[in-house]
Amino acid sequence: MTGSTAFPLITVDIGNNRIKLGLFPSIGPGPLPEPSRTLSIPGSPPCLEAIDGWLAAARHEFSWWIGSVNRPWTTRVLDWLGGPGRSRATLLAAADLPLRVGLPRPDMVGIDRLLDAVAANRLRLPGRAAVIADIGSAITVDLVSADGVYRGGAIAPGIAMSARALHEFTDLLPALDMSELEAPPPALGTSTQSAIRSGLFWGAVGTIRELVERLAEHQPGAAQVFLTGGAGPAVAGLLGPHTQHVPHLTLAGIALAAVRSRSIAP
Repeated sequence: MTGSTAFPLITVDIGNNRIKLGLFPSIGPGPLPEPSRTLSIPGSPPCLEAIDGWLAAARHEFSWWIGSVNRPWTTRVLDWLGGPGRSRATLLAAADLPLRVGLPRPDMVGIDRLLDAVAANRLRLPGRAAVIADIGSAITVDLVSADGVYRGGAIAPGIAMSARALHEFTDLLPALDMSELEAPPPALGTSTQSAIRSGLFWGAVGTIRELVERLAEHQPGAAQVFLTGGAGPAVAGLLGPHTQHVPHLTLAGIALAAVRSRSIAP
């Protein structure tokens, strides 16, 4: 779909558990644009009417840009936006992004991973590689080389997904909400619940730490590490001094892609 190019922008990150929106009144010259307001909507199915109250303004005044890894929810959002008197939206694809992708099929890479790389390219220092860990429904750890090329990475089950699997594929292990973590749990679990929290959290930290180290080991200098996603605040401080938590990395990547795709003056 073809979107307008006017500010303000609404960026929409459609994931597998939540839909996140960011309002960008403008994009300044800083290293990374920051949304002035954000909204996170739980899925299954998404309650899109909540967006009306969040905006408190007519939707046709905004330019909508969408990055999605969830096709059914994308259809719902586009249908909702495409009603009478509503704005059209641009659904971003790999070819729309200001990013060199060193893989044979960029269109087969999750758009969220590529959008994170777009934003990381604005944050990383010249001549430094970037490793990006996105801790959501799945854990993705990806490499942007020192020359700004997305090189690929790894995908592992997310913390909440692993918690659900433990409950659904066993008889007695309880269901736990692990979707948002503000602080690391103790490594020593003294109950079944705390043992699950320990195993899932510290197992994820170990996975991320190992992948970050292996992806960065052949890059010149010390790679910068950027974390985003629900468990990002709890994990960022455990990965060393080169790690930075960026809460809205994907939304910022969408905004940067919108600027490049339609030549919006920043």
